[in-house]
Amino acid sequence: MTAPALHLASPVSLAPATGLAADATSATHIADRAVKALLAELSAWPKPGLVSYVDTGSHRDMNAALLETSARSLHPFFAELALAGQRDAPMDELREIGKRAEAAMLTVTGGVNTHRGAIFGLGLLCAAAGHQAGAHGTDTALGVIVARRWGDTIRCGSIHLSSHGAAALRRYGVGGARAEAAAGFPSVYEDGLPALREGRRLRPGEADAASIQACFTLIATVEDTNLLHRGGRSGARYASDTAKAFLSAGGVGGGNWQRRAAEIHAAFVARRLSPGGCADLLAMTLFIDMMEVAQ
Repeated sequence: MTAPALHLASPVSLAPATGLAADATSATHIADRAVKALLAELSAWPKPGLVSYVDTGSHRDMNAALLETSARSLHPFFAELALAGQRDAPMDELREIGKRAEAAMLTVTGGVNTHRGAIFGLGLLCAAAGHQAGAHGTDTALGVIVARRWGDTIRCGSIHLSSHGAAALRRYGVGGARAEAAAGFPSVYEDGLPALREGRRLRPGEADAASIQACFTLIATVEDTNLLHRGGRSGARYASDTAKAFLSAGGVGGGNWQRRAAEIHAAFVARRLSPGGCADLLAMTLFIDMMEVAQ
């Protein structure tokens, strides 16, 4: 099945904004890219256990149409977070925007948690991009800005008691999304981005192939709290080992890579495994890549 075209503004240079109109324009462009990243993640197939325009993966409560609606509903909040970053807003203000974004998401999805992790991670990166584009303009990596400006507050902040990340932290001692953000998203910079660019080298002109290479790399390397929630230690180990085997066989550069990836996808679905944290990190990888290309 072919995914619908993504009709969003193409990347433009983010020069430091001057004046209210320029600030709002920069924030809109940042939000455009955040939503585009979520839709590009959704479009890529086959991602093990995850929703796409082809099927619903290991999920019975959501589909591509719901995820697309959810992603588009977040645009004004991503823009608001970018504006807050331009003002060098504290973490408490970013959290309040994030709470309103989550409420809007739950309204359009009928209570289904489609993008809570993305609101947190992509939201922080939007704020960092706003910080970078505003009077604080710098060529410092977005993840470094998050870690330096808000990292300490992120570490000390409250956790969703009902979230999969909180459950994994209590049961398995893993840090989840909060630790990843506080450290400046090392999984994105050290694993996701290099794999995305390697995928482009292996399959030039095939955007989905590059995303799949990054997705498998993240599954192979990240302790995904969604996998731990659904499959425990054994399920998470199976996911990691299977992803590593795919990459060792050449990843998207190997023969019949789509068939092999589809078989792994089917195996994840049979086990009800879904690397939702890696899906969020893939969207963040795509966003940061877009932002770096735009500079």
